Amino acid sequence: MKTVLLGFALAAVSAAVGFAQQAGFDRLPSDALDVVPPSARVDGMPGRMTVARTSCRSVPIAEVRQRIVDVAAQEWGFFGFSLVDQTQEVEQSGRRRRRWRRTSSEEAGRVAGSIAGYWTVTPEGSWILDAQNDSWNGSNGIAARWRYPWSAAFISWVMCEGGLGDTGQFRRAVAHHSYIDQAIRARAAAVPTAAFTAHDIGETEVAPGDLLCSARRPAYHSIAERRRQLGEGARTHCDVVVRIDAVRHRILAIGGNVRGSVSLKLIPAVDEPGLGLRPVGGRRRLFAHLKLRGGGAVADALDRTPTMQALVCGSVGQPAAWLAAANLVAADAPVASC
Repeated sequence: MKTVLLGFALAAVSAAVGFAQQAGFDRLPSDALDVVPPSARVDGMPGRMTVARTSCRSVPIAEVRQRIVDVAAQEWGFFGFSLVDQTQEVEQSGRRRRRWRRTSSEEAGRVAGSIAGYWTVTPEGSWILDAQNDSWNGSNGIAARWRYPWSAAFISWVMCEGGLGDTGQFRRAVAHHSYIDQAIRARAAAVPTAAFTAHDIGETEVAPGDLLCSARRPAYHSIAERRRQLGEGARTHCDVVVRIDAVRHRILAIGGNVRGSVSLKLIPAVDEPGLGLRPVGGRRRLFAHLKLRGGGAVADALDRTPTMQALVCGSVGQPAAWLAAANLVAADAPVASC
């Protein structure tokens, strides 16, 4: 047995990880992480794909927080450990310089069933897959882009597989504002069944398993602004917090459909007396912190996931970009015994 550190000497390549298309890290066997792959929720090939499974699992609330991080981390690996470093974003000619992850036809085919599986846990999953089948049967074939943004479907699936199986705990939907509104109402009315309550940024401590949310249209600045428009459509986005990196003053969060992938964001943060790190900056202003109720949180929850431990323990012969992702994420502490 040996203890493995995530202090790999790969700094030279780590900066490029988030912008290069990488082969995906295979999902773990069920004895390592008991998660039903999203692709197992659909039947058929792209162009004839249908919903096969919509059920969600329920686990004790004390286990949900770490499990949410475990589930999100596995998907991040499956999509190739894509990183979006918001701490390094710069302005150029008055606009933010953005580098997009281009997806090949081969990669689109590899992840098609997974993205389709995310949709299955939402009420609209069937008709969205029907619409996407039409796109796949068009001139672009499997390379056709998804007709509808799938970031909220990804979060919904993570919560479904993470153990929040009751919609009274988490309202699965194709739009983030549905469950943001649920969290706002839950806090205002003290609804005990809801898993999340909504807070302004900096109002309470951020922990792994929580959600950080932004809005573009309208560009909300606070929960109060959204509260005045509860139930109305809004272009919003949320990511799952997976690590609090106090040493580097950043918060790590995983989201879906981030530059066309499941990506990990490095969000700049500042110390807030009594609250730990408060996220700041980023391309889109954060306006909501959805706090997960129950369950003890650990700052290095991502390091503890089966995916990261498998990555570290199997480091010999793995692509340098994968190890660079581990190096960029990790603390200066051992996380695995191999």
